[in-house]
Amino acid sequence: MRHIYAFESKDDYIKYQEIIERFSEKLKKYQKLMEEEFELIDPPKGIVWTTEELATSVLADQFAPAYTNENVIHFSPDLESWKALFIKQLEGRKNARIERFYKNLSENQLFTLVAHELTHHLDLFLDDFDDEREDSIWFEEGMCDYLARKMTLNKVEFKEITEVESELVKMFNEDYGNHSLDVFGSGSYQGSLTSIMFDYWRSFLSIKYLVEVRANHDIKQVFKDYHKWDKEGRVVPLTAYFELNTWFLSSR
Repeated sequence: MRHIYAFESKDDYIKYQEIIERFSEKLKKYQKLMEEEFELIDPPKGIVWTTEELATSVLADQFAPAYTNENVIHFSPDLESWKALFIKQLEGRKNARIERFYKNLSENQLFTLVAHELTHHLDLFLDDFDDEREDSIWFEEGMCDYLARKMTLNKVEFKEITEVESELVKMFNEDYGNHSLDVFGSGSYQGSLTSIMFDYWRSFLSIKYLVEVRANHDIKQVFKDYHKWDKEGRVVPLTAYFELNTWFLSSR
């Protein structure tokens, strides 16, 4: 991948230069792993390193400064702006543990976000970037989170983000949990930040359950089942195929 630096001043570039260099090296290793194990055949041509403001309001209109298309990943390595964004998810509610986690967000946790964007390029995912991507987006988003976290975080870090997002789902389930995961993405990510992120949290937890409980930690088996659902004609929604609706009801 080519590395492109989109900053309005030399000072901004200098400010983020070191973290960009660290992330670039980690991304090389993650890309190699994805190529060897998970069919990353056509990686993006480049990654644009930029600021939160440019990523979300100038280069594109996005709710968060991390996104990808067929050719290019856009990402802001500004740790402080990410901390503020994640605290905003709480919508003013108080939760000391979650606030502490996000206020002290580590570089390792931040790196999973750019790794997530690269994971979208796996050939194992059924839909292309120009598809509508409405009936199984939760699977892709959840798997991107799962792989990025599972393959780059240590056990303590992985457990911590899992517990935080599990708690967030419980906190906001009454407000935002009255729809199936199968409609994730159908509204083009409209709604509040928290309502959008709620489905990301549920998607990650669903994939974690499918991999670690249903498939006994066999990630590739989950992909096989996903492809089987597609080959059989997508007769039922993917959550029903995996019997996830029952699991969510019983886990509340």
